[in-house]
Order: sequence, then structure tokens, then C-alpha cells
Amino acid sequence: MADSLSSSLGEDKDKEKADRERSRRDIRIDQNKAEDGLTETLGFKTNAGDSSTKKRNMSDLSLLRFITTELTRGYFLEHNEAKYTERRERVYTCLRIPKELEKLMIFGFFLCLDAFLYVFTLLPLRVILALLRLVTVPCCGLSGSRLLQPAQVCDVLKGFIMVLCYSMMSYVDYAMMYHLIRGQSVIKLYIIYNMLEVADRLFSSFGQDILDALYWTATEPKEKKRAHIGVIPHFFMAVLYVFLHAILIMIQATTLNVAFNSHNKSLLTIMMSNNFVEIKGSVFKKFEKNNLFQMSNSDIKERFTNYILLLIVCLRNMEQFSWNPDHLWVLFPDVFMVIASESAVDVVKHAFITKFNDISADVYGEYRASLAFDLVSSRQKNAYTDYSDSVSRRMGFIPLPLALLLIRVVTSSVKIQGSLSFMCVLLFYLGMITLKVLNSIVLLGTSCVFVKAANMEEKLSDPPPSAVSSRANSRAHRFKHVPTLPQQEAAADRGGIPLSSVTPPLSNMANSSTPTVPKSESDTFLTTPDDEDDVSKIINTDTGLEGDMRPKTPKKDLLEIDRFTICGNRIN
Repeated sequence: MADSLSSSLGEDKDKEKADRERSRRDIRIDQNKAEDGLTETLGFKTNAGDSSTKKRNMSDLSLLRFITTELTRGYFLEHNEAKYTERRERVYTCLRIPKELEKLMIFGFFLCLDAFLYVFTLLPLRVILALLRLVTVPCCGLSGSRLLQPAQVCDVLKGFIMVLCYSMMSYVDYAMMYHLIRGQSVIKLYIIYNMLEVADRLFSSFGQDILDALYWTATEPKEKKRAHIGVIPHFFMAVLYVFLHAILIMIQATTLNVAFNSHNKSLLTIMMSNNFVEIKGSVFKKFEKNNLFQMSNSDIKERFTNYILLLIVCLRNMEQFSWNPDHLWVLFPDVFMVIASESAVDVVKHAFITKFNDISADVYGEYRASLAFDLVSSRQKNAYTDYSDSVSRRMGFIPLPLALLLIRVVTSSVKIQGSLSFMCVLLFYLGMITLKVLNSIVLLGTSCVFVKAANMEEKLSDPPPSAVSSRANSRAHRFKHVPTLPQQEAAADRGGIPLSSVTPPLSNMANSSTPTVPKSESDTFLTTPDDEDDVSKIINTDTGLEGDMRPKTPKKDLLEIDRFTICGNRIN
């Protein structure tokens, strides 16, 4: 019995010792974990310096605390001040675009109006003076002087083109064309109108080249009299161009007239929605300052042309309703809708183009100064072109076809009978001359202000570009890239003389062939930055000279963009 009791007591003691050792071992393991400071909370391991942070309060992980944290969480925008300042400037630029763009559009509109009124007012008078000189100079015995000055020759050619094209336009039946177009479906008319817009741009791009070729062929110095025969094909080509372009604009005006007279106005709505498609084709492309300048000139020309087309539509409709003034108020909402949609599309298009390409709104002031420079330079003594021709080259606006169509519509719509009608026509002509003179005076004064503000006065004294300088530049370019002749290589190999001692440096030849012209600070005005100045160079194995890996594109000044092209907004 005693032995059994003692054995049971020994077993109890052993169990107690084992339990104490197990508890000590567990405590030791817990202490080691606490010293390591590794506690897991929401799947993340954080360092805890105190063993009391091992057990997190469950209230900290509650949904209420998460919502409270989200509602009271804060941040500081000044930590990224430059980013938000740039965003704010972009917003301010977009808000300034409508004002700056409309300033440019208004100035360009009056430039086009001045060139357009020139065809009706001063051009007939200049043609009459040139014809009088052509008659009086041989009679006065002035054989040593020229019969006509170059400008007078161009004026006479313009007058003959207008007379011949007007006689050809008299055989075109406007009423038959109207009913022929009205019988087509809406979708077909929509496609036709889009094709006419593209054709108008192509005609405008190529037409001024045809006229310039005619003017230069007629006025360039010729050694033989037989060389004057070359003017005849150029003249007939120019007549054909003006006639076809006038027919094209007539079809555009007729299609717009059909849209105005349709009952449901569906065609007019589709034609106006076509303007918004232009946003998709322009906004998401890369633009530089020169490309945007070409697009701005195109928009000015397009807006002025639309105004003339709307005037023709109103004249034709008023004629059909016996010049009832009440019908003009019926046409007014549609006219206003077309003009408003065109202006809205231009504003949205230019605002997003300047935003996506980081172009400042001040660039439109530079565009105004460039257009003003054209006007001021055409009034100089050393001017090499007429102002109306410079507007044609700059904007692609050729006033001859549009003026021819307006004359054709007015003469067919308005019947002149009696002496009172002739007096009204004479007063209207005097009024147009007055408007032309006042417009020219105001434009010239405003242009002088723009040129002075842009510091472009020094460029007015620069001589015009000549063919001699261009030939010299091309000759220098040819010398720069001329390959080494085999005879020179053989001589160099035989005599052991380096090539540089046999032939003079090509750079010196290029510099000697081109005249040095002093450059002023204004020559770099309105130029886009050229990022290709630091291109890597290689050594040409044939010439031993250092050359660029790829040809550089020269910096383009805005004054060098001569004409509107259909590819003016292509991606560079």
C-alpha cells in the first residue's frame, strides 16, 4: 500500500515537472517572438517594439473606422504645384482661343474683302488706264519706252480673262442646273457636296500657280519676239481654269440653295454636321505653328467663301419671290444656323489643337502680324507682287472665279431698264469704290500697328528673293555633295599628296558662290524650333568630309508659306 502511494505521488510530481517545463518552453517561445517584433495585421508584417502591441484591438479593424478614415483622409495639391499650374494654364489658353481666333478671322475676312472688292472697283479702272496707255504711247512717238509696265500687263490679262469667262458663263443655264440637282437623293447630294469641297481646295491650290505662270511668261524679259508666242497657251489655260472653277462654285451654291429650299431641311442638317466631322480629322493630329498657320488661312478663306455663297443663295431666292422683304426673314434662321455652326466648329477645332500640341494663344497674334506684313510689303516701292495676288498665295483665296460667279448671278437676277436704273448702278459702283478705299486705309493703318508691335519693320527693307540667289544656293548644295573624281584619287595615290591639297575645301567653294547677306534679329521671328541641330555626323569615305547622317530641313518662317495646300495639316 505504501509502495503504491509513493509511486503515485512520484508520477504526479513527474507530470507537474513536465507541465512546468512545457509552460516554460511556451513562454520562452512567446518571448522570442515578442523580441523579434513580428506581428501580422491584415496580411502585412509590421515591427512592434513592445509586446503589448501584439494583440490589436478589434475595434481598429472595424468597418466604421474604415469609413471614417475614408471620409477624413486629406492630401496636398502643392506637393505637385508645377503639374496643376500647367493644367490651369491650358484651361486659360482654351478660354482665350475664341477671342484670339475671332480677331484673326475678322482681320483675315477684311483682307479677303479688300482683294474681292479690288476685282469690281479698281481692276476695271486700271485696265482702262492700261489700254489708254497702249493707244497713246505709239501716237506720242515714245518708241524708247515700254508700252506697258509689268503690272499693267497683268491687269490687262486679268481683264481679258474676266471678259472671256463671263461670255462663256452666259451659256450656262442656272435654272436647269438647279432642277437637275434638286432631283437627286439626299445622300447623293451630300456626297456631291463633299466632293465639291475637295475639288475646290485642289483648284485653289493649283489655280494660283497657273495664273502666276501666265503673269511671269507675259512679263519676263525676252530676247526674241517669237518668245511672246508662249503667252498664248498659258492664257487659254488660265481661262479654262477660271471657267471651270466658277462652274464648280456655281454647283456648290446650287446645292446649298437646294438644301435651303428643301421642306424637311434634312440636307441642310447633314451639310452642317459635315463641319463637325472636320474636328475628328484635325484635332488628333500633330500640329506645329506653321501647320496651324496654314489651317487658319484655310479657315479664313472657307468662311469668306461661305458668306459669298450664302449671298448668292439669298439673291436667287429673293428673285424667285419677287424681292419680297418678308421672305428674307424666312431665310435668316437658316443663314444664322450655317454661320453659327461654322464658327463653333472653328473654335472647338483650334482650342483642342492648341491644347494637345502645347501651343500658346499668343500665336494668333503672330499670324495677324504675318498677314499684316504682306499688306504693308505690297505697298513698298520694291514690291514684287500685287496685294490681291499675295492674299491668293497666302490663303488660297482666288477672287476671280468667285467674282465672276457673283457678276453672273447679279446680272441674271437684276434687270436694268431705264436711265434711273443706270443711275442706281453708278451710285452703287461709287459706293463700292468708297468702301474699298475706306477698307484699304483702315487695313493699312492696322497692319502698320501690327508690324510695329511684332518688331518686323527691318524686314520691310530686305530685297525680294531672286532667282540668282536660289541658283547660287543650289550650286553650293551641288558642290557640297559632289563625289571625288577617279582621276583625282589616282593622282593623290601616286604622288602621296592628300586630297585636301589637290582640291580646295568644298565648304569654301560653297561659301564663295553664295552672297553673304547680313541677318538681323527679326529674321528669326515666327520660326518653329528645329530639333535636328544636334544630329550625329559621319565621315564620308569618298570625300573624307564630315557630313550629316540625314538631310536637315531648314527652318521655315511663317512669311515663307506662300500658298494654302491640301496637305498643310499633315503629320510631320
